[in-house]
Amino acid sequence: MPTSSPPPPPPADGLLSAARRNLRELAHGLSHPSHAPTPLLADAPKRWQRLLPYTAVLALAAIFVPVTITVLRDQYGLGGGVAGLLAVAQTAPLLMLAHRPLQAWWIIFPADILGAVVLLGQPAQKYDNWPWTPPALIGYLFLLLALALRETRRTLVAVWLATGTASLALYALSPERSNSSALLLAILGAVVLVIGAAVRERGVAQRRLAEQETISEAERAQRTLLEERTRIARELHDVVAHHMSVITVQADSAPYRLDGLPDEARAEFGSIAASARESLAEMRRLLTVLRSEGTEAERTPQPGLDRLQQLVEATVRAGLPAELSLPAGLTGLPQLVDLSAYRIVQESLANVVRHAPGARTRVSIGSDGSYLTVLVVNDPPRHTGSSHVPLETTGTGHGLVGMRERVRLTGGTLDTGPLPDGGFRVAARLPLPPAAPPASAAAAPPPHPEDS
Repeated sequence: MPTSSPPPPPPADGLLSAARRNLRELAHGLSHPSHAPTPLLADAPKRWQRLLPYTAVLALAAIFVPVTITVLRDQYGLGGGVAGLLAVAQTAPLLMLAHRPLQAWWIIFPADILGAVVLLGQPAQKYDNWPWTPPALIGYLFLLLALALRETRRTLVAVWLATGTASLALYALSPERSNSSALLLAILGAVVLVIGAAVRERGVAQRRLAEQETISEAERAQRTLLEERTRIARELHDVVAHHMSVITVQADSAPYRLDGLPDEARAEFGSIAASARESLAEMRRLLTVLRSEGTEAERTPQPGLDRLQQLVEATVRAGLPAELSLPAGLTGLPQLVDLSAYRIVQESLANVVRHAPGARTRVSIGSDGSYLTVLVVNDPPRHTGSSHVPLETTGTGHGLVGMRERVRLTGGTLDTGPLPDGGFRVAARLPLPPAAPPASAAAAPPPHPEDS
């Protein structure tokens, strides 16, 4: 039975190319910071949070500079000048941890190695730590933590490999002098880098999630707005179709109602009727495009202010005490204004039921001849355990989105907001067209000069 042969080993030049590529990436990570020189916590909302990194690095430098000088001079026997220079080189760059940790590493890491080489010329003491002194080791761990909070994984791996290589090389240089500090720095450094990287990646994930939520919220609001505009457009189809139908009927019947029309006038009326019928057909096709899948065309007439009393009574039966103030004789409104006023009241009452159950609500309709005023005011919710929250502007319902779009469509204004007592107010002003002159006055011919 034939057996499959194992795959051939990769060519040596392929492994060498991969190794060289990885080394180039590690070197690039060590030489190029992955972030702009902005301070840590620069985007924090509070000032004390933004100042916290600076306070931390100032405290570290203030502590480690004198401590390192004292340890190098008293414990390791270095002269004051040499101890001071090494201490400044090893600890002063800690001031850069808040905004340039990688550049600080390029100063502190060679300074620590130089310090280890210098200490080889001093006699070994019983409790000496070499190659890394206690202040250098602890300060280096703070440096690794700052790096882990800012840099990528590739840079952190390169830093850890460089640290381990330096520890191994120094151990090989003087194995009898070396003790556990070389291994301790490699182990503790790996732990600090892993913890810091985990914290950084968690913060990055949270920021990305917040950005995605913001984008999703904006997209949801835009989708709700477009859906509401489409719904309004479908409703306005009936309003416009009514006027177009009237134009068609009048144009078709004009030759029969008016005697003595010339042929040019009859042809003009026929052209008007044909254009109106074509416009109606185009509107029906447009309505088919706007209608959502699976929905049926509405076969009931669009409501108006004449149905407000039924709407309020239905709301009262649903458990919401509501009052309606509607002046008598408020007729002859444009269909667009009539429909918009009804929908604004309908949405307002629905939101009161949803967000302020049991609240007493007052609906007032008024007109001064130039504007139609729609006012819906509700008290705080009466049901215990319910909390009054602002009317929603996004989501599955229409809410204030639909009100704003309807008011904008009519050229009016909308004012909404909470009241001091915990209630809510919706006020809309819809412009009305100027009143037409009486038909008798419009039809009366001007007086003839001979009649005077």
